[in-house]
Amino acid sequence: MNEMKNDGSPNNKKPSPKPPFNNKFGSGGNNNNDNDPMSKVLKSILIWGVGAIGLFILFNFINSKEHTEVPVTYTEYMYFLNNGKIASAVIEKSQLNDFEMHGTLSSSSKVNRSGREEIVTNFVTKLGVVDSKTEEIWTSKGMTWKYKDSENIWSMLLYSILPWALIFGVFFFMMRRMNNGGSKGIFTFGKSRARLLNETGVNKKTFADVAGCDEAKYELQEIIEFLKEPAKFQKLGGKIPRGVLLLGPPGTGKTLLARAVSGEANVPFFSISGADFVEMFVGVGASRVRDLFEQAKRSAPCLVFIDEIDAVGRSRGAGLGGGHDEREQTLNQLLVEMDGFEQNLGVIIIAATNRPDVLDSALLRPGRFDRQVVVDRPDVRGREGILKVHTKTIPLSSEVNLETIARGTPGLSGADLANLVNEAALFAARRNGEMVTMYDFESAKDKILMGVERKSMVISDKEKETTAYHEMGHALVGKLLPHSNPVHKVTIIPRGRALGVTSYLPNEDAHTYSKDFIETQIVTLLAGRAAEKIVFGQMNTGASSDLERASTLARKMVCEWGMSDVIGPVTFANKHEEVFLGREIAQPRDHSEETARLIDNEVRRILTESMEQSEQLLRDNIDLLHKTSKILLEREILDGAELDQIIRGEELAPKINMSPITNTPNISVKGEEVV
Repeated sequence: MNEMKNDGSPNNKKPSPKPPFNNKFGSGGNNNNDNDPMSKVLKSILIWGVGAIGLFILFNFINSKEHTEVPVTYTEYMYFLNNGKIASAVIEKSQLNDFEMHGTLSSSSKVNRSGREEIVTNFVTKLGVVDSKTEEIWTSKGMTWKYKDSENIWSMLLYSILPWALIFGVFFFMMRRMNNGGSKGIFTFGKSRARLLNETGVNKKTFADVAGCDEAKYELQEIIEFLKEPAKFQKLGGKIPRGVLLLGPPGTGKTLLARAVSGEANVPFFSISGADFVEMFVGVGASRVRDLFEQAKRSAPCLVFIDEIDAVGRSRGAGLGGGHDEREQTLNQLLVEMDGFEQNLGVIIIAATNRPDVLDSALLRPGRFDRQVVVDRPDVRGREGILKVHTKTIPLSSEVNLETIARGTPGLSGADLANLVNEAALFAARRNGEMVTMYDFESAKDKILMGVERKSMVISDKEKETTAYHEMGHALVGKLLPHSNPVHKVTIIPRGRALGVTSYLPNEDAHTYSKDFIETQIVTLLAGRAAEKIVFGQMNTGASSDLERASTLARKMVCEWGMSDVIGPVTFANKHEEVFLGREIAQPRDHSEETARLIDNEVRRILTESMEQSEQLLRDNIDLLHKTSKILLEREILDGAELDQIIRGEELAPKINMSPITNTPNISVKGEEVV
């Protein structure tokens, strides 16, 4: 448990990001080069559009003669001929056994067309007969002519239809491309976005890469064996499980376990997120569920992993969205596909969530999710195994003891430990070290659990002295009370939002806590405020976080844990949670005003008595408080062993600047907070 001078917790832990899947297969997968599908579609439309326009222009150019020639009557043709205006002509015999004259006038002439004049240079007209007499007349008028073979009707049709056929062909091709262009196509809303994993090489994960969750590995290993040797189980009447639900806090390795299953299994492995089913269009989610199971049936036996299933599996009937809510339709389809009228033999579903409390009860029944595997935070042996996995490729100094690091990290998840190892490696690289030492692990630990050291922060001498007495109040009371966790380190170097930190190192992982232990925690939390009150005669805002945490513990003692003799073994912490919103929106009072008054009085009594006990302990040891606070003010950091020396009256060794390699302090850790 950390004690802080200022408000807020210095715990800035962030789980390390999960490595992306290497998706190379599957109709719904994204190609590596498909970074901007919309721009790719627009580019294709632009290219084919320009091509179609070019073909259309070419067709118009070929047939431009038809647009420049003016049809004239036979009378107008005779007028042009008799006046010697026809300079040349091309005579073409048509399929109707007549002749078509394409003539060119020696000079433009005007003809009357429906009351308006039209200028004619090239004309076309029909001639019934062309014989020798007609040719004599043309010769006498000074006209030149030539004959041309008539065009085939099929070529005429080709010239007329081909451009339009090309345009419609390009349009059909683009529509088909959009429809079959993968999960990003505009007409593929109903297609599943499941990715068929094929991890190889350095990206492949196996059970050897997973530590700290042996029970979960055993359950999943049995499923893999069932897929490989079904006869071994079926000969005794056993049936293959339909689904496995992985439950646990964030960062405990649920998705990593699924990746390990994909690496161990020799069967197709589909991966999809629960959010991939949800879309703005109604009915799309259910369609994607159907498409996912159709793909899985074609590849059976296979495994399907649904990450964050609470996105679609939340309880129905809360009154939000009505009976036709898109999420409910998706969930209904998922329920039917997992165990409905049609049996999906050989398709095993593995799902992961950190909110099992909001899942629909129909989803959790046997026949759908037959097994619920809890992937909890690892114990000390699990943490040591996780550290070994993450330090396999990191050069460690001979002094690094992973067991000590594991013992000092209660409550940390696998992602937190991975982040710790990474930060230690970064610290070693920053100081140009060739190996990672315990000093690097301590620096990483302090940074993650207590915040970054704020060396540039300017603090006045008075405020620094107040902080020293405050933190030493925590540390001394922790040393004097028998049920307290051992004090590991006291520092007045600002870290994160705290001006000072007192850290504790539990001897072992605790899963339940006694009343004496919790009361000791409250007394220790209030000891910093008590030290300020005794020494300076006043209190400041630095103890606000301590008061908040102490009040929370006291109220839980009374309302949840039944640790009050006045209230008795009754709980008043009934939580009514809205499953769609995923948080408490109302907590109706299930007790009377008189009981509420008793609860408030009992909480106040616990805090007041704890404050008085802290003050009494510090007054009885006031000389030790002054002595240790002055030493802390001088050294800025004291570990548990040095504090024990001061209490025993021994002199400390002179303060020296510690070398990152030769002088490595013990690991500074934050004990598990009891709330």
